[in-house]
Amino acid sequence: MSDHPRAATATYELLHTGYAGAGVASTVGFVRDGDVLLVTDPGMVRDRSLILDPLAALGVDPATVTDVIFSHHHPDHTLNAALFPNARFHDHWAVYHGDQWDDRDAEGFELTPSIRLIRTPGHTAEDITTLVGTAGGVVAFTHLWNTATSVGDDYATDLAALHVGRARVLAVADVVVPGHGPAFTPTPDTPR
Repeated sequence: MSDHPRAATATYELLHTGYAGAGVASTVGFVRDGDVLLVTDPGMVRDRSLILDPLAALGVDPATVTDVIFSHHHPDHTLNAALFPNARFHDHWAVYHGDQWDDRDAEGFELTPSIRLIRTPGHTAEDITTLVGTAGGVVAFTHLWNTATSVGDDYATDLAALHVGRARVLAVADVVVPGHGPAFTPTPDTPR
C-alpha cells in the first residue's frame, strides 16, 4: 500500500510554530477536509490563546473540532487536548471519544481519503505521522524532526528507526511540519 493519501482535498494551517530551548512548545497544526476539522499535537504553548486565537481567526470554534491527533504521548504535544471537548482523539493504537476506547492500529488508518496515519517510531516507540493530501502536495505532521535541521534526536528511543521513518516520510512529503519548528520543504540537504 502506498503512503500517499488517496485524495488531495484537505487544507492546512499552522496554529502555532513550536520551539525548544529556553522553553518548549509544540508545533500545532490545523487540517480541514470536508466535515473533518483536525488539530495536531495541541501541546505546551506559552498561553492557550496561541492555539485558540488562530482557530478563531479561521472561524473555528474549539467545540466543533472533530479530531485531534497526537504524534506521541509526551506532554509537550498533548497538554492542551481538553480545549477540544467534542473531538475524537487518535494515537498509535486507538481512537478515544467520551468514554469509548476503540482499538485500531494507526498504520494506514484513514480519517478521510486525504488524511492518512502511518507509524514512524524513533522519537518514541509509538510515534505516528499524519500525512495530508492537499492541492499543493502532501504535508507530513511528524516528530521525526524537531526542526528542519535536526540531524538526530537527543531524546530518541531508537535512532535507527528514526532514520528509517525519515526516509519513508521524505519519499512522500512535499512539506514537513516538524515537532518544534516551522514547516519546511525537504531538499537533498534535509537530514535523513
